[in-house]
Amino acid sequence: MAPRRLLLVGEGNFSFAAALSETLDQRTRLTATCLQLPAELDRDPVARENLQCLRERGIDVRFGVDCTQLSDVFELHDREFDQIYFNFPHCGRKAGVAKNRELLAKFFQSCADVLAEEGEVHVALCRGQGGTPVDKPQREWHNSWQVVAMAALGGLILSDVYPFSCKAVPGYKCTGYRSQDKSFHVEGALNHIFTRSLPFEDSQPRIFRIKLGNQWFSFREPEALVGKLNRGFLEAPSCHPIKTINEKLIAELGKAFPLKRLKCSFPLLPQEGASVLPFWNCDFLSAAFWISLHEDNSNSESLTGGTSQDVEDFLVSFSELSLPKNPGRDGKEEACEGICGQAKVCLRPSLLVHVQDIIEAPDFLSGSLYILSGPVFQKCHILPFTMPAFHETLFILGFNKNLKDGCLQSLLDHLKGIVDSLLTQTSPEISKLSSLVEFVLQSNGKDYRIHVKTDNFSPDCTEDLIIGSVTTSATSIIHKDQCFVFVSMNLDLLAMLVWCICDWRMLWTFDNRFLKNFIPGKIEPFKSHSLYPPCYVHDISFWIDEKKGFDELEFHTVARAVSQDTVISIQFLSRYQHPKTQQVSLCYRLTYQTCDKALTQQQVASMQSQFRKEIQQCLYVTPR
Repeated sequence: MAPRRLLLVGEGNFSFAAALSETLDQRTRLTATCLQLPAELDRDPVARENLQCLRERGIDVRFGVDCTQLSDVFELHDREFDQIYFNFPHCGRKAGVAKNRELLAKFFQSCADVLAEEGEVHVALCRGQGGTPVDKPQREWHNSWQVVAMAALGGLILSDVYPFSCKAVPGYKCTGYRSQDKSFHVEGALNHIFTRSLPFEDSQPRIFRIKLGNQWFSFREPEALVGKLNRGFLEAPSCHPIKTINEKLIAELGKAFPLKRLKCSFPLLPQEGASVLPFWNCDFLSAAFWISLHEDNSNSESLTGGTSQDVEDFLVSFSELSLPKNPGRDGKEEACEGICGQAKVCLRPSLLVHVQDIIEAPDFLSGSLYILSGPVFQKCHILPFTMPAFHETLFILGFNKNLKDGCLQSLLDHLKGIVDSLLTQTSPEISKLSSLVEFVLQSNGKDYRIHVKTDNFSPDCTEDLIIGSVTTSATSIIHKDQCFVFVSMNLDLLAMLVWCICDWRMLWTFDNRFLKNFIPGKIEPFKSHSLYPPCYVHDISFWIDEKKGFDELEFHTVARAVSQDTVISIQFLSRYQHPKTQQVSLCYRLTYQTCDKALTQQQVASMQSQFRKEIQQCLYVTPR
């Protein structure tokens, strides 16, 4: 096993290095560095004593090391440090926050050159300097050192923060306050631990090949859904929390009902009119993601423009796939092109589109609970608890019409008990409260929305969260004596509530550290590997063409695509009408923030510039 390597930079009197060296095991190699030259330290008796101790212990000590140029100090074979420490960085004298931010930025960028892939950077700062909510009191952002934003410049994210304790390193004396032999004020100081972020790459849509009947077709995934198709969270080898929560739901319901699990197909829209819901065409299709299927007789290796991925496992024949009409941007239906060459279909916006096919099957069994689970995709406004891609599970129960009230109530009671139990596993104190789940009757007098009281989970959420629906308005041509109930549940929202995951985007991260939070058979509160990511705010205003109209949903979708899901809020600010030309201008505020990657101000500025170009091209507006 390779030795653990530690690097200390910015050492003043080497008291931290001396104290730390006493605690090291034989597998750890320590390199201690300072900016000063040996002659400058000869006048400090404490430094001389500590240096003597370090030499006796065989510690590698280096002088004249600029922590912002570490790649110049260490050869390629001598890098890969597991931990880098910088205690109480300061430019010296009465340097302001801007100069100290610059020091941090250059230090973090330098660390990226010498840090091991799974290494850590430890930075201790005095109270309030970091600018994170852990600082008490927390400084205003513009008056802090903005440590998380500076770390992002080096591709690093804040993964932990805790109080800095001098008692934990006996003998450590932090000096250098304003370039003097004075100690920093360490009361309330914090130690910030940074780790590498996944690279923030310009993700390109992948190209998928799908076999429909005997013909191969290809399509490019929508830009707003990059990285969200074919992730396999619900498949057999997955240990994703979405699968865990689904399996727990199904297992508990299986104690009360005989189960019939159905295999979910690839999420292309099935037969037009396949839903029993009267609002299917207007509500779901208006928010659907439309894609173009192209005849593809080539090998997958010959595809260009993105990573190709075969989905032959999800076989759909054209006899089963009726190509519906595209509503079109202007609201008028556009006929889809023929089966040869190119065709327009849309990604499945809900599993409810499958219910009619299921209940019309000749072998459908009354009293059995049919279960279908899979990903669904809908355009939506950018809000904390709305998501363009999520996993839905659908429970379908048929029963004799004379037993309708009893069967429906039994299913709802079991479901309420199961969800209540899941929601209280990570917060025992909540279990003392009454039920968190409520079935809210809709205006039609027979359907329900499944609400969860969220004030106990998130103080920022003032309204109940809708995690599903219950529909009872179905009829079957074949099974005329039966009544049916469909329960649709958003597994992503439920998983967020159960594990206290505050950002839905974290469920889709490619960072392996996410899944390490989840132990099979246990439900414990989630701890994010990226804390207090910085926010960047940009305003945008533009003239609209009132004759063509302005599609706000499409505005949000373009923002989602261009920003790679880093826009977390879009706020309407104002509407202005020019007194002479009568032209109308709209103004919005966009807030950018990631949940799992390092994001810099420069990257956001580039996205905002691209966003201006995209809305001009796609939405027929003129940016001001």
